[in-house]
Amino acid sequence: MILILLADGFEEIEALTPLDVLRRAGLDVKTVGISGKFVEGSHGIRVECDLSESEALNITPELLILPGGMPGATNLDASTTTDRLIKTTLNSGGRLAAICAAPLVLGRRGLLKGRRAVCYPGFEGELACATVCDAPVVTDGCITTAKGMGAALDFALELVELLVSTEQKEKIAKAIMKP
Repeated sequence: MILILLADGFEEIEALTPLDVLRRAGLDVKTVGISGKFVEGSHGIRVECDLSESEALNITPELLILPGGMPGATNLDASTTTDRLIKTTLNSGGRLAAICAAPLVLGRRGLLKGRRAVCYPGFEGELACATVCDAPVVTDGCITTAKGMGAALDFALELVELLVSTEQKEKIAKAIMKP
């Protein structure tokens, strides 16, 4: 199962685009409300999450997605649920993905050390010993990072390619008319 963590102040496009695209790929994806079943995005869009924090802690995700947005990323960073799910995901051989400001969560935990990574401009100092790249999306080992909302579709399609196949990525990209 894939989990997308949503904390108050999350960037809606960075959360909902991967949710939509990964479900189109036939993957089991659930949203998790950090601090409540209802979470409000940084632009006032309120989302009812699929799972509560306590329900999510009983799952071993194959992929954990951290959307950015402010203060969403810092709210994720402050959550012990985030820490527990990162640990569970990595200990089981799963993947982590973070976009926009959310790579700061991975950087602050030393998970980007020696890896290539990207983030929203201005957050590079939070990437702690990563090699900061200029690409919209970067995968290095089991971690995928992306720059921001404008890269959300490429981020989601990269995850489809990593979890399913290049063919499925191309099929979805064609179906949604991605140039």
